[in-house]
Amino acid sequence: MAEIENIILDKDTRNISKLKKYIDKDFVNKSAEFLLESKGNIFITTGFYIVYAGATETDGPPGSVALGNALKKLGFSITYITDKWSYDVVKSILQDEDELIEFPITSHIESLEFGNKLIKDFSPELLISIERAGLMNDGTYRNWKNEDISEFNAKIDHLFEQFPKSIGIGDGGNEIGMGNLYNEIIKTSGLPDNPSITTVSNLIISSCSNWGAYGLIAAISKLIGENLLPSVDLSKEYIMKLVDSGAVEGMSGKKYYGVDGRNLDDDSSCLQRLHDHLKNHGL
Repeated sequence: MAEIENIILDKDTRNISKLKKYIDKDFVNKSAEFLLESKGNIFITTGFYIVYAGATETDGPPGSVALGNALKKLGFSITYITDKWSYDVVKSILQDEDELIEFPITSHIESLEFGNKLIKDFSPELLISIERAGLMNDGTYRNWKNEDISEFNAKIDHLFEQFPKSIGIGDGGNEIGMGNLYNEIIKTSGLPDNPSITTVSNLIISSCSNWGAYGLIAAISKLIGENLLPSVDLSKEYIMKLVDSGAVEGMSGKKYYGVDGRNLDDDSSCLQRLHDHLKNHGL
C-alpha cells in the first residue's frame, strides 16, 4: 500500500511529508483495516475557520462527505459534526437524508458535556476527524500561521479525548490527531512550534486533508475489492458548491474554486492518481 501514502503526500507545500519517517510506512492501509473492524455508526467531523477571511475553508468537507458516502455503501451510518461557522457550507454538499449536528462553541466543561451526550445518544463505533483544529498546550486553537482561532472553533476534540477508537487526518500539525507526533513536530523545521496535543488511535498525514480522506477510501477499496472513490468531476462539484455557499480557498482566503493554493485541476490530480492506482490493481 506504500504507493497510496506516496500519492497523498506528493506536492507537499507545508513540510508535512517530513513526518513520514516517524510513522508506519503503510499508515493509510492500517487505518483502513482499523476502520473496517467497526460496524454501525461513525462520527465524521470537519470544518476549519479561516479567520482573516471570516469563513470556513474548502479543505476537509469534500473528503469528509466522500468518505461518508463510501462508508454508507458498506452499511455504516454516518453522523457529521461541525460548528456554526461551517454548518451551512458542509450541508451544501450533503444528501437530504444525511445527519449534520452543530457542536456549540462554548466552554471546555460544556463542550465535554455536549460530547458525552452525543456519544450516549448515538453510540458511535468510531470517530474520524478531517481537517479539524485540535487543542494546543496553552489551551487555545490555532491555525497554521499560529493565529488564535479559539472563539471561532468548537471544542470537538473533547469527543476524541474520551473515546477509544478514532482516526485523524491532517496536513499542517495543528489538527486533531497531530498530538500523536507532538514531539516530532516541534523538532521538525517548517512545522508549527505549537502543534495540537489531541491524539487519535490512527493518524493519516497528507499534503491536503481531502487527499488523506481520498487515500483512506482508496485503501478501503483495495481491501474490499470495489472502487469507492468519488469521481474527479464530483470532487470538483463539491468544491464549487462549497465556495458558492460561502467557503474560501484556505491559503488565500478568497472565494476561489480551489483548495490549499491549488486550482481545481491541480487539486484533482491526487484523486485521479488514486483512481489510476486502483485501476492498476483491477478495480
